[in-house]
Amino acid sequence: MTTSTPEASFTVPAPAQRLERAAAALTAHGFTVEILDDAAAARERVKELIPEGADVFTGASETLRLSGIDEDINGSGRYASVKARSRTMDRATQLNELWRMIACPDVIVGSVAAVTETGSLVAGSASGSQLAGYSGAAMRAIWIVGAQKVVPDLDTALRRVEDHCLPLENQRAMGVYGQPSALNRVLILNAEPEPGRGIVLLLREAIGF
Repeated sequence: MTTSTPEASFTVPAPAQRLERAAAALTAHGFTVEILDDAAAARERVKELIPEGADVFTGASETLRLSGIDEDINGSGRYASVKARSRTMDRATQLNELWRMIACPDVIVGSVAAVTETGSLVAGSASGSQLAGYSGAAMRAIWIVGAQKVVPDLDTALRRVEDHCLPLENQRAMGVYGQPSALNRVLILNAEPEPGRGIVLLLREAIGF
């Protein structure tokens, strides 16, 4: 009988047993975890989790774009969108202020490239703009994660970032910016020491890279 390798299943949603195993491990490591049916459920849950008027930064994420969460946060006027404010700032004279806004919002919302069944989150980035908030600078972090991102362990997670996510992000970056992306920074979150700060909305469906 032929069995698929972890790499061959990077686009296949993990079954319920694996989702529950990842959720249990993340919970044991201090994250707050909710398993939701789909992106629509996550979109509604995010609205419940973020108070109106909160200072919010969204990390670059196909999951947020495809789910509508990015537009809800940055285009609805419901929140104090860091991205919306950043578009009017002068990079030459206000760069330090901009980076402080990005690093330390009330809430950062994004996704990650992989979740391990041993209870870690792995994110890759070219600029690193979202990583300070993810790692602890933001008062609250919310990650929306498709079921295809669940992998057995950290080694497989790092392979997923480099072999699967980076080529797809290169294609996206070429279309949007006219240049490829790069895996300049990798963040591994093995635990959340502040109770209630890190929230993982783990979906039963695949979405994003």
